[in-house]
Amino acid sequence: LTGKVTSWRELKTNTLGNVLKRLVQRSGEPVIRHAVSRAMKILGHQFVMGRTMEEALARAREQEAKGYRYSYDMLGEAARTEADAKRYFDAYLKAISEMGQASQKGVVEGPGISIKLSALHPRYEIAQYERVFPILRDRLKTLAIAAKEVNIGLTIDAEEANRLDFSLNLIEAVFSDNALSGWEGFGLALQSYQKRGFYVIDCLAQLAKQHHRRLMVRLIKGAYWDAEIKDSQVNGYEGYPVFTRKMATDVSYIACAKKLLSYGKLFYPQFATHNAQTVATVLHLVENRRDFEFQCLHGMGQALYNEIVDKNKYNIPCRVYAPVGSHEDLLPYLVRRLLENGANTSFVNRIVDESVPIARLTQNPIKQVSALKNKPHPAIPLPKNLYGKERENSTGCDLANPIVLAELMQSLTILEKETTKAASLIEAAEEEIEEALFAANKAAETWSLTPVAKRAECLEKMANLLQDNRERLISLLTLEAAKTIPDSISEVREAIDFCRYYAMNAKQSLEKPELLRGPTGEYNHLGMHGRGPILCISPWNFPLAIFIGQIAAALAAGNPVLAKPAEQTPLIAYLATSLFYEAGIAQDVLQLLVGRGETVGARLVADLRIKGVMFTGSTQTARRINQVLANREGPIIPLIAETGGQNVMITDSTALPEQVVRDAVQSAFGSAGQRCSALRVLYVQEEVADKIMGMLQGAMAELQVGDPTALRTDVGPVIDADALSMLETHYDFLSKEARLIYQVPLSSSETSKGYFFAPCAFEIKSLSQLSKEVFGPCLHVIRYDISKLDDILRDIEQSGYGLTLGIHSRIESRIQYISNKVHVGNIYVNRNMIGAVVGVQPFGGEGLSGTGPKAGGPHYLSRLSTERTLSVDTTASGGNASLMMLNDAEE
Repeated sequence: LTGKVTSWRELKTNTLGNVLKRLVQRSGEPVIRHAVSRAMKILGHQFVMGRTMEEALARAREQEAKGYRYSYDMLGEAARTEADAKRYFDAYLKAISEMGQASQKGVVEGPGISIKLSALHPRYEIAQYERVFPILRDRLKTLAIAAKEVNIGLTIDAEEANRLDFSLNLIEAVFSDNALSGWEGFGLALQSYQKRGFYVIDCLAQLAKQHHRRLMVRLIKGAYWDAEIKDSQVNGYEGYPVFTRKMATDVSYIACAKKLLSYGKLFYPQFATHNAQTVATVLHLVENRRDFEFQCLHGMGQALYNEIVDKNKYNIPCRVYAPVGSHEDLLPYLVRRLLENGANTSFVNRIVDESVPIARLTQNPIKQVSALKNKPHPAIPLPKNLYGKERENSTGCDLANPIVLAELMQSLTILEKETTKAASLIEAAEEEIEEALFAANKAAETWSLTPVAKRAECLEKMANLLQDNRERLISLLTLEAAKTIPDSISEVREAIDFCRYYAMNAKQSLEKPELLRGPTGEYNHLGMHGRGPILCISPWNFPLAIFIGQIAAALAAGNPVLAKPAEQTPLIAYLATSLFYEAGIAQDVLQLLVGRGETVGARLVADLRIKGVMFTGSTQTARRINQVLANREGPIIPLIAETGGQNVMITDSTALPEQVVRDAVQSAFGSAGQRCSALRVLYVQEEVADKIMGMLQGAMAELQVGDPTALRTDVGPVIDADALSMLETHYDFLSKEARLIYQVPLSSSETSKGYFFAPCAFEIKSLSQLSKEVFGPCLHVIRYDISKLDDILRDIEQSGYGLTLGIHSRIESRIQYISNKVHVGNIYVNRNMIGAVVGVQPFGGEGLSGTGPKAGGPHYLSRLSTERTLSVDTTASGGNASLMMLNDAEE
């Protein structure tokens, strides 16, 4: 490439980055752009059947005579907007029409089409079931009727496990429609890596038997394995919906194949695989049966299937899953397929590895699985064991599971009736505050001397009590703090994680004094001790997680606590405090003081018996607390403050627009924008700005604003009248100074009661138009010139805030450059900016956004502790005993 490389050995010593840099220097960027574009077209020709159906059908004719059949798929990921869904729907209809005109064969022998349900509606998810089901049913029925009319097959592609029930209900509804009677071209893909796959076959058989029609079933191993594993871990599910070992999936595939064949004419089996051993197994199982076919992906497995379709050998047809679309839609599809077939355990990958002996390739998977004796995968622990032996991961709710969802909703209904009867808590009087301070001060030494293991045990009991009372807590969060059900579940989990994390952290860092190295004859150690009464002031936007997180940290460090919750959410604080008592925390060690910040909070901050303050809330309130503490007589005490931020997401033209919009919508409008970490300002490069803003408008149009106790709700009300008034005032300002991109309409029936603000997005010219953080569902979008990136980074720095930053880019050097230039506490790359996980993404900002240390991080407890050193001269008793012992050891 450079004229200096003389051998492959030398070329391998050059990194790809260095080679490309030299190539760019010699050839220029336009040449490189053209070369990359050409390379993508070559890859596209290999893995994509054609840019249009006309191209694809023409290429297919060359192979059909050899025994290959085709099922065409419209390239592209899931729809993000209604416009996307309509475009995919029209593309499907057009493709069906073109296939029908080109084919004179029947359903089985001729071409077919593969349909992604996620392409037909942007909100194809269980939470939107009631609204989306009839729309999807009608769209799928229309496509099925169109396929029937031209006598081609239609197959529903498999998707993630959390959509399986939704998919099966849709398939049943459409398959059962009388308009499709007599047609046997309807089918679906079944994933054998799903543990439910084997049992789904029985349901499908019952459906086919009931309507006296055959179903086509494409048996595959699965396409989203890594995503399923991560989703289960992130959401804290009790187990995995998929098998964690490749060999177990192979066994499941064989079992599913046997079951499909056992139902005889009810199914037309389609065995999709690139594994030669699996092909051989199927050939053995089918015996003399010939009403079936194999399937493979276009561009893969041709050497294997040339043998299978050969009329002089096996003479069994193979259907090719053939993507159709432009090369710009290729990348996500290509990456997914290469990851699947490039995995270490993949047959395709191992067959080209000369180091893998043939005997290992042909091992019996049933014997392999049996030999494991149900041992779990050593590298893939159950979600609850994600953090190893140190602490247990909190358990979540699988809302896609109909049984779990029904039980949760029933509990919420019962608890809602109980909760509405609860009386509001009365503001703490001066006498109560004085009594609480006296009791806490008196309990300080006893609690500090309580063994760390005992303190940690109380926190671990608290975590279990939170888990046991999950439904009660979710109910309170939705009713008192107006949180949606998914947000409430996440908050309960975060509270549990705080308790377990700080218990673990205390045992690791506080339990034993640290022995310090020094001369022989001396004993020096450093011990951590409680500071004394700690004041915990928590906010209304996370009234459970932050309330509990502050208290748990202070208690773990050996400090008694006076807890002052937000005045808007006293009932949540009251229940949480009651659970702390049940976990073994004495009432003088933890005391709840309800009231306003101007009275109760101010009185506590000013008292000299308070030895530390933990505060989460606005920057302005944190500044006032700091001033009061600075003016106090007596010792200087620590203030741990977590405050707001003018949080920014920077995106460039290399980012995937669909991913940018998804993450921006989640970050800006999740929790009604009432998160400290929420996205406030989205920068979009001007080359893609119009496309992203149009997609943003479409995605916002799908948001559901309403009752937070309803699962369908994406955005609930803001917390109170003051918050609503602030947002309305800011909206009036933006209406004059900016361009409205979109505002979600409010339903009068859904939003007549409560403080509802319609989520909105405005295009503004610069960050300087915003003088402060706007706490709510209002997104500001700025288009920018990439050549002025440094100016943008300077604007962000000059805002003074430093809480969260989002970056969406595929250029590693740019991500690194932005990360180094902007000083913020939490940076999120190519993902959303909310939902920091305890112990995984410690949370907290700098500058105007907080003092540190980070909540849920390894350094938090040390800030709440005081350090004491003990030095002992062991020679004072008449000699250096330790040195004498060393001398004896030498002899």
